[in-house]
Amino acid sequence: YTHKKKVVCAILTADCLPLLLCDQQGTCVAAIHGGWRGLLNGIIASTVTAMPETELLAWLGPAISQPCFEVGPEVYLAFVQQSSQFEQAFIPKNSDKYLADIYQIARILLNNAGVQHIYGGQFCTVTEEQRFFSYRRDGQTGRMATLIWKT
Repeated sequence: YTHKKKVVCAILTADCLPLLLCDQQGTCVAAIHGGWRGLLNGIIASTVTAMPETELLAWLGPAISQPCFEVGPEVYLAFVQQSSQFEQAFIPKNSDKYLADIYQIARILLNNAGVQHIYGGQFCTVTEEQRFFSYRRDGQTGRMATLIWKT
C-alpha cells in the first residue's frame, strides 16, 4: 500500500483474486494478491490494519469462480476451523472435494476487517477464456497485472 503519488501498487494473477483497496478521499491505495493461502493467513486484515484510513473501498478483480475452484478437505477445514462464517463459501462436491467461493471468502474477510463497500467479483478466469488467463484451465498461463495508484 502507499500514500505517495505516482507510486504504483501492482500484483500479477491468473486465477487468484486481485483485490484493490482505497480510502474514500483517495489518500491511500493498496493491492492484494488473494490466493487461498494468503486469505487464510490474514493478508486482508494485515493490509487493512496497515492503512490508517477507516472508510475503505474494495474492488474484487477477475478470479476463479466457485464452480471451477475445486479444493480438498484440508482447505475447507482450515477455513471453517478459523471461523464457521466460511462454511457458506464452500459447497461439497463429493466425499473428498469442495467447491470454494474465493469471492465470498474475501467478502467475509473484508467485512470482518471493517470494509463495507465492496465492488466487483463477477468474473471467472476459467470460463471466460476469451478475456482471461487461467492456469487451472490451461495448465500454463500468462499473468494479468492489476494496478492501482494515486495521481
